[in-house]
Amino acid sequence: MVEELVAAGATLVAAGAVYVMAAARVVKQYERGVVFRLGRLRPEVRGPGFTLIVPVVDRLQKVNMQVVTMPVPAQEGITRDNVTVRVDAVVYFKVTGPAEAVVRVEDYRFAVSQMAQTSLRSIIGKSELDDLLSNREKLNQGLELMIDSPAVEWGVTIDRVEIKDVSLPETMKRSMARQAEADRERRARVINADAELQASKKLAEAAQQMQDTPAALQLRLLQTVVAVAAEKNSTLVLPFPVELLRFLEKAQQQQQQLPPTSGGSNSSQG
Repeated sequence: MVEELVAAGATLVAAGAVYVMAAARVVKQYERGVVFRLGRLRPEVRGPGFTLIVPVVDRLQKVNMQVVTMPVPAQEGITRDNVTVRVDAVVYFKVTGPAEAVVRVEDYRFAVSQMAQTSLRSIIGKSELDDLLSNREKLNQGLELMIDSPAVEWGVTIDRVEIKDVSLPETMKRSMARQAEADRERRARVINADAELQASKKLAEAAQQMQDTPAALQLRLLQTVVAVAAEKNSTLVLPFPVELLRFLEKAQQQQQQLPPTSGGSNSSQG
């Protein structure tokens, strides 16, 4: 009798162990468990940790709640200003409704990928080339709204959308390079002309100052001679200053205007 009880107890323990092993499930911290009982969705979502289900009757499907980084393949399209470009992007999203992500859509990753590709082509057609190159933040926001609107019904939330690269035809690259070069040359000419204008004003002020004081011109000439003489391999040709000629001319005129000396008058009388 005792042996039968022990055997029955051992059988129950073994059956319980088999049941627990068949019913036991472990849900990781970044996952949530969705339970289907005879094909019908159970309202409660199993959290992380150890959980039990009814073997054969229940089926547990785990859903990853981590942020998914999904690259969007390069899409080729024509912009609003008739330029052919290839644009690729990256989408960051995560599941916020595990039950909706399992029930409402067959494969939410594939659905988000296809929606991102179609939305990217739509953005290309609505935008101009300058917007794709310089105003990407606004385009990223518009692309995020276009993807997020249907994704909400799938239990998916779009965190961020970024346009990675914009590929242009070689002819367009050369045209843009010529445009940039012409613009830089224009700015260089404007800056040079402005510098010439400022220099001419300063030279005019300097000339006015030297006109009032002729000795300043002579000092400036000597400074120029000193600067040129520092180069050993140059031949210096020093012009004769006009001011010095004027000075000598004035000195000669003053000497001619002086009256004769007294000694000269006495000798004439004798």
